Amino acid sequence: MEGMKKTYRDSAHENILPYNPEWVRLYEAEAEKLREVFGAELLGLEHIGSSSVPGLSAKPIIDIMALIDSHENAEKFIPKLQELGYSFDFTAETDKSTERHLFRKGKPTQYHLSIAYADRGNFWKRQLAFRDYLRERPEERDRYAKLKQRLIKEDPTGKDLYIKGKTDLVNEILDKSGFVHWKLPTKKDRNDV
Repeated sequence: MEGMKKTYRDSAHENILPYNPEWVRLYEAEAEKLREVFGAELLGLEHIGSSSVPGLSAKPIIDIMALIDSHENAEKFIPKLQELGYSFDFTAETDKSTERHLFRKGKPTQYHLSIAYADRGNFWKRQLAFRDYLRERPEERDRYAKLKQRLIKEDPTGKDLYIKGKTDLVNEILDKSGFVHWKLPTKKDRNDV
């Protein structure tokens, strides 16, 4: 056992709770702090993810999305975000992508902060399209909730299989929302060319 690295188990990802209106207040309080960090460079700030959809069960994590002008400017905010308790892992593929920087706050995780870039990717538009579609359509919101409940039973970590299991429905909802995203061409598409 000596020399083995301890891994932290983040229990916030393991539970899906009934919708809690307190999540809105938690977002608003955190948003005030984030507006100070980003200042005039903040182009937008939104509550996203399941906790932002009234009536949708969710992991007890407040997902927040900040929009800035360029991916090149994201890293300059890291020191101030760290002062607020946000962690960022430069080596993790999940923390830095072509569309966003992802930060976590709390143990267990209480907040996810995604910094999206106006000059790159569709993260901002995709997240808003998905959230707004579920807010406007309770039947789809409930369908998504049922899938999440089933998947958390199959993958109690709330990570790999849970996330992959949501992909088809998420893409279906995005299609219905009118969000245009790149897809592999189908055989029919290739024959039409």
